[in-house]
Amino acid sequence: MYTFLCKVTTLSLEGVKALYIWETGMLFLTQNFMKGDCDMKIKGGYTSYGQFIGILMMDTVFPRLVGDIGNARTYQVPVRYYTVKNVSTDKMNASNAEKLLLLPFLEAAKELEKEGCKAITTSCSFLTGFQKQLADAVSIPVFTNTLILAPFIHSMLNSKLKIGILTERADLIHEDYFQQLGWSSDVIPVSISGMPEASPFSTLFIQDNLEEDIEVLEKCIKELTLAHMEQNPDTGAIILECTNFAPFTNLIQELSGVPVFGINQLLEYIDSCICAPKYY
Repeated sequence: MYTFLCKVTTLSLEGVKALYIWETGMLFLTQNFMKGDCDMKIKGGYTSYGQFIGILMMDTVFPRLVGDIGNARTYQVPVRYYTVKNVSTDKMNASNAEKLLLLPFLEAAKELEKEGCKAITTSCSFLTGFQKQLADAVSIPVFTNTLILAPFIHSMLNSKLKIGILTERADLIHEDYFQQLGWSSDVIPVSISGMPEASPFSTLFIQDNLEEDIEVLEKCIKELTLAHMEQNPDTGAIILECTNFAPFTNLIQELSGVPVFGINQLLEYIDSCICAPKYY
């Protein structure tokens, strides 16, 4: 992985000058087949470069393992964070989500676009209800939740199988969310399982606490996954609706025995689409 920005090197190859420009995190090759020198210009406009994926964050303090969207070491690609101040999960509920979330996050999305991001995602499933508003606020792709993958996954599965959705708050996952993401549970059958309200997992992340034993969190994930598969044996794939589940993706897959789709795989796939690899 390249770690430098705006580095220019000129090479002479059989009379052809090749100019390599590291610009906004991408490597470009230009060749001048005409006589004379190549024009060596680099384009600016931002303070920093190369962070094509922007991540909208709530103002939280709970710990984030590697694997969590809020831990930058999770990704093989650079990401840019934007924390919306004074908005946290412990202040959030279904009735006040729009007032607390919509306007601040619309402005934050615009700022990430101004800073050079080429796509935006979020760390909070509450924002799924505003997928269309966020997408319309900017000119770059926005993907608020892994549930956006449901039509893609459904098309791959045997028609007798369902998509399992694992979440912290099952009571907040409803048809309006699905329709914001362009699909309906009337067409794509799903089964939803959430953490118990008093679960240590939810206490840590929803109440924004500072610490918990990793073994306790693993136990919560294990119990949720096994219960879901026992109650829904027709599950053909699982979507991790909650980004805090992502560090436990491998554990969930081992316990369920089905493909698991999470925010980390989606984010790096989107990055590969907006920064396409050069194959030749």
